[in-house]
Amino acid sequence: MEATSNNMKDAAGTEPFICTIGHSTHPLEEFINLLKKNEVTHLLDVRTVPRSRHNPQFNKETLPDALRAMGIKYTHLPGLGGLRHARKDSINEGWRNASFRGYADYMQTQEFVENVNRVIELAAHDRCALMCAEAVPWRCHRSLIADALVVRGVRVEDIIDNHGRKPHSLTPWAQTDGLKIFYPAQQGRLI
Repeated sequence: MEATSNNMKDAAGTEPFICTIGHSTHPLEEFINLLKKNEVTHLLDVRTVPRSRHNPQFNKETLPDALRAMGIKYTHLPGLGGLRHARKDSINEGWRNASFRGYADYMQTQEFVENVNRVIELAAHDRCALMCAEAVPWRCHRSLIADALVVRGVRVEDIIDNHGRKPHSLTPWAQTDGLKIFYPAQQGRLI
């Protein structure tokens, strides 16, 4: 069963609200302060490989303990990780970038749907933030996850920096069929 926010309300009857954030090169204390400032209580790691050679403060071996010490839960969701390969018969030719096209192809699978539904379930109980490495959401697969959440009626906001959040908008050339989302090629629009 595919979840929508209509059947995933929290105990207070409010709709789930999810943030996205990129760890970038932030010092750990600054990153945790961003989470706290945005009232995040549960960090959902959507990196395929939850490690960073250049920013080891975000490695799975140490990050969960640092977050827990500050009252923030940590869950690694490899089922939403990036690094997916595009299909030869891709319906997502609107993405020129092969990584984004591959991820959009993965979004058509039951595994992706189940993982997005899990995010919605977690968001019914906690203020969640999807985390990957890239600083800005439009250069990261978490923007595609956010598209899938928006289609399901979930409010998503991107934490960009210390100045606040920006509401996530559906990718302009995205098309939907119920809860399915795809990115067909359009004349003059290849990203």
